[in-house]
Amino acid sequence: QSTWAARDVHGAHADVVQSLKVRPEGMHELHEHVLTNPLVDYVAFTGSVATGATIYKAVAGAGHFTAVGLELGGKDAAYVAADCEPTLDATVASIVDGAMYNAGQSCCSIERVYVHASVYDKFVAKAAELVAKDYVTGSPLDPKTSLGPMALSSAPKVVHEHVSDAKRRGARVLVGGAAWGKQGYQATLVADVPQDSVLMQEETFGPVMPVMPVRSDDEALRMINDSRYGLTAAIYTNDEGRVAKMGPLIRAGTVYANKCDSLDPFLPWTGVKDSGMGHTLSRHGFNAFTQLKAYNLRKPYNS
Repeated sequence: QSTWAARDVHGAHADVVQSLKVRPEGMHELHEHVLTNPLVDYVAFTGSVATGATIYKAVAGAGHFTAVGLELGGKDAAYVAADCEPTLDATVASIVDGAMYNAGQSCCSIERVYVHASVYDKFVAKAAELVAKDYVTGSPLDPKTSLGPMALSSAPKVVHEHVSDAKRRGARVLVGGAAWGKQGYQATLVADVPQDSVLMQEETFGPVMPVMPVRSDDEALRMINDSRYGLTAAIYTNDEGRVAKMGPLIRAGTVYANKCDSLDPFLPWTGVKDSGMGHTLSRHGFNAFTQLKAYNLRKPYNS
């Protein structure tokens, strides 16, 4: 069902942009009539890994070659280096906001935090105070509310399963840790989370910040790369040399320095591993929507 079409927007022709609203039971028809249609030159998708895999298989099985761009899930990591102690308040504020913004429902939200052991206790204490004070889940009509309900009714159950798994493995829930209402979840801080827990390995997509200590930059690098996702990673440090050294070794589409959970339209947005394929944003983002053509010319013989 066509629900919206752009008409003469900034000089564009009528119907140059169209929207199809497809019910879940209509996904088979979407695959059969749209994704596999030879008139479709490119398929771009933003969403879950599972749905991305389904779309990729459908396009690949169409019998012709259609390009696909996939922006999928993330398990975005932040590393707090030992030299962050003088600027720890700003570091904590940035990372907590990166984890809690939009109730954690951002593809590049911070979903795991590795903190150097020398500043770990101070970081956790400051983060607990900030989360409890400034990130309150509740009704949008309540002035005290800073986090609203989640997009899917099934989301709080998934988030709680991840938190519960971490608790069973010895992690400590310092703030939050429970669902709110029918479709919300409390802002949650979990400390001492094991690397092999679901909370450190699978996309939670909720207002939860798991933290674990590391003893060195090398250990942090191993932990960051120990994931099937590779969308973004953030390094917090006062040493630019550390960023220059660690950045190229991190398997992620974007590496931040002293910031997180943000986009720049002048930079390409891309993921590696199960976070997707292809590029959006920047001049590189237009490449998928264009086709190169070469003209190999010679002057006429009679010239």
